[in-house]
Amino acid sequence: MAKRKAQQDPAVDQPDNDKIKDLEQFMEDSSGALMNTNTGVKINDDQNSLKAGERGASLLEDFILREKITHFDHERIPERVVHARGSGAHGVFKLYEPLPEYTKAQFLNDTSIETPVFVRFSTVAGSRGSTDLARDVRGFAVKFYTQEGNFDLVGNNMPVFFIQDAMKFPDLVHAVKPEPDNEIPQAASAHDTFWDFISVMPESTHMIMWLMSDRAIPRSYRMMEGFGVHTFRLVNAEGKSCFVKFHWKPLLGVHSVAWDEAQNISGKDPDFHRRDLWDAIESGNFPEWELGLQIVPEEDEFKFDFDLLDPTKIIPEELVPVRRVGKLTLNRNPENFFAETEQAAFHIGHVVPGIDFTNDPLLQGRLFSYTDTQLIRLGGPNFQEIPINRPIVPVHNNQRDGFMRQTINRGKVSYGPNSIGDNFPLQAKVSEGGFASYPERIDARKVRARSKSFLDHFSQAKLFFNSQSEPEKNHMIDAFSFELGKVQSNAVRQRMLGILSLVDKRLASEVGFALRLAIPEIPEQPMNRSIPADADPADYEPVVKKPSVAASPALSMATSPKNSIQTRKIAFIAADGVDGKSLNTVKAALENAGAIVEVVAPRQNFILSETDKEVPVNHSLLTAASVFYDGVYVPGGADSVATIAADADAVHFLNEAFKHCKAIAADSAAIPVIEATYFAKQVPAECTDESVLLDGIVVGDKPSTLADRFILALAQHRFWEREKPRKVPA
Repeated sequence: MAKRKAQQDPAVDQPDNDKIKDLEQFMEDSSGALMNTNTGVKINDDQNSLKAGERGASLLEDFILREKITHFDHERIPERVVHARGSGAHGVFKLYEPLPEYTKAQFLNDTSIETPVFVRFSTVAGSRGSTDLARDVRGFAVKFYTQEGNFDLVGNNMPVFFIQDAMKFPDLVHAVKPEPDNEIPQAASAHDTFWDFISVMPESTHMIMWLMSDRAIPRSYRMMEGFGVHTFRLVNAEGKSCFVKFHWKPLLGVHSVAWDEAQNISGKDPDFHRRDLWDAIESGNFPEWELGLQIVPEEDEFKFDFDLLDPTKIIPEELVPVRRVGKLTLNRNPENFFAETEQAAFHIGHVVPGIDFTNDPLLQGRLFSYTDTQLIRLGGPNFQEIPINRPIVPVHNNQRDGFMRQTINRGKVSYGPNSIGDNFPLQAKVSEGGFASYPERIDARKVRARSKSFLDHFSQAKLFFNSQSEPEKNHMIDAFSFELGKVQSNAVRQRMLGILSLVDKRLASEVGFALRLAIPEIPEQPMNRSIPADADPADYEPVVKKPSVAASPALSMATSPKNSIQTRKIAFIAADGVDGKSLNTVKAALENAGAIVEVVAPRQNFILSETDKEVPVNHSLLTAASVFYDGVYVPGGADSVATIAADADAVHFLNEAFKHCKAIAADSAAIPVIEATYFAKQVPAECTDESVLLDGIVVGDKPSTLADRFILALAQHRFWEREKPRKVPA
């Protein structure tokens, strides 16, 4: 009875309104409010960490930084706050040549050993369930299990970052994550809060150029570069220091997918990169990268027109070449994804003797953040004892107990110094491999400030854009137009057009044309809200100047090596009645060159050749898509050709491959299939090596010659010039 009465009572029949009233006391609106800490202390500067001088080390006493970072690090459980979506693999690192003049790190001096590694790749913004093909930065974290302890090189596939000071990291991630009122959008930066943040943070300009480039949608983890991002130190046995930037150079070259292709892959196989890495290792096509170092003598710290400690800057390779010193090979997949990949704990502060830090204010903040994050994510202070995180050398110290303790320590003594246990474990002398921080001289006042050498936000953004090929520039224009097209605020769009005009007028004008917005009249400086409350804005005005070099070919993927088709995936579209010679000759040639060939047919299991021999089918047209492949071949055979030419899915498969600028080949007997496509008029009348390199379309009646030319085309990766008309339906 009571239940029926409650349902009939109007006062009780509105639980939603009552609930809103109950929650009202917990809601807040920050409009017009002054910022303060969680204890109510008003914050004078939320933009800079407390340092020993403008370019000095960040100080542990900075309670504002610690509170902000701690709260941020503990915002998500149990997945990572950022880099939640990841994939990992085991491997080895082998040194080419010893480097005693630069570092005493053993693994960088002993060419006779193979150092075990575990590598985790990741996207940054999305959750664990998001797609691999989001437009995003990719994490590239390498754990070296060296004979002196673990060294974690925690980096990205882009060499710079959005912010200069770790104090801003929570704000950056809050801006790019789904908006808090509706948790939309997932794994995407195309929304108001992100671009609002970027539009008032001119220091992000260089990084945003990288994010809007094809680097943000790599073909695979195996075909992207890695960077340590920060400037680190190397220290040799004599105590002499030099600065170093770390690079990973993929031996397969640096390649991307088209943006339209990335969106299709996200719908058809959101695990595309994870699957690609797993399959490559399982098949014995072990991914490889070379470790490169850019080394700057300590005495040359100030010789550049940018600051080495600024994480929004690169050292152009024209100024300091990359020296390749060793090779990383991934050769074993994890046995258990959670136990290894998910529980792997990387930390930028895990270094070995011979590698040390600089006063990069982003690096300094990350030294605190990583430990703090692992404490909540992995259950406590003993995350280093999880098997995937354990070093290969024994661990002896006086740390005890706590959550998830796995080590069983024997004996009475858990303190030092002691006499009962003969003072063990002993401290290690430097000569015995003990770590000693580089004795950098620090003599400065405590300040919250930004060095004026950090105020050039546009020259390297301009350098990056100038270094791109025309297709890459077009892709960036499209990316900005797409992302800003998703933004609802015209004020944010206008501010971004103003910033882009300081990078390149053509870029700004073409994005403005797509948005139907005029480029605003640019004030002397763009809006910069990343300044302390009491600071003179003039002290934070961005500097607009020319880049140190006009262009750097290393920044363009167009200069990536194009001499191999190793591990490229090729679809053969065929049906019953296929010409076995046409199929098998080309297949053998491609596989001998290192490619992976899969037969795609209207039906699963197998097809019959003209001579009634069974040809295994890898996928049907229902389960396969052109976006999973790097090229397409159509073999001959009258019945097969007739079937494929009449199959709408097969024709769409070819049209889509053409739209995404991939190499396409066909036996001359398969011309009717090509004639059924949109691009039939693009087929050259006479196929030569020159026409192949121009168009990426190969037709021939001699399978061996056709295969040679198809290999030549596939090695180019893509034929982006096809995009010029922008009228290629699929």
